[in-house]
This record gives sequence, structure tokens and C-alpha cells, in this order.
Amino acid sequence: MLSKRKQAKFRATTHRASFIMIVSPARKIRLSVSGISLEAEIKSNKTADEVYASLPIEAPINTWGEEFYFKLAGVKDHREVATTQVKVGDIAVWGAGQVVAIFFGRTPMSMGPDPVPADRVNVIGRILGDATQLRQAMDATRIRIEKA
Repeated sequence: MLSKRKQAKFRATTHRASFIMIVSPARKIRLSVSGISLEAEIKSNKTADEVYASLPIEAPINTWGEEFYFKLAGVKDHREVATTQVKVGDIAVWGAGQVVAIFFGRTPMSMGPDPVPADRVNVIGRILGDATQLRQAMDATRIRIEKA
């Protein structure tokens, strides 16, 4: 059991903490590829901050299975959450190649329904809505990403 003094200190600390909690507003972006426009939400981490600060961008895109990827020079991957486990709709940065990847289906390394990146990536955001719509733009040559 806590002494009265420790109980009061705990209550004061808990009370202060409830007022300190700050919820940052979601940062949204818009991806446009061959007439398809999708919104996405960007996470709050250093790599995502750098990508968001670089917007708007327009770049040539490449495909790897059902993944679009494009160069984004000058953005450092801080490797906050380097992983090979991604889902359809994830947006990630592959630091080794200074590349942003957008996953909308299976990749050549997939063994199941989920995409598998070629290397560990840092997930920085997620498409809101149906990312599989990007399958209709498989022959696209450019992508535009801007703040929504």
C-alpha cells in the first residue's frame, strides 16, 4: 500500500499526464496515377516527415509485380520500422535505393496474398480505400504525389 504522500504524488502525476497527451492530426496525401486518384495517410516518423516535406513530387514509376516504385533522392531512411512484412495499401521507403514503394497486390516474392518487398522497407503510410485500383494503371509511366 502506498503512503498518503505517494498516493497524492501519483494522482498529481496521472492528472498532469492526461493534459499533456497531444494527438497530432493525420497527414494525408493524394497519389495520382493514370487518372486514378487515391488518398493515403502518412505516419509520424522521421522518414515519413522527410517524404511529406518533399511534396509535391512527380516522378517516373517502375513496377515489380503489383508494386509501384520510384526514386526519391535526398530522403534519408531512418529505418524506424525496417520490415519485410507489408500489406496491400502500404507505402514504404527502401533506403538502400532511395526508393518509395507502393504495394497494391502480390510481388514476385509473394508466397500468399500479401506483397513481399525485395528487401526490408520502412513503412511510412497507408492508402485509404481500395489500393487494388492501381492494378488498372499497370502501364502508367508517371506518378504524382501531393499533400491532400
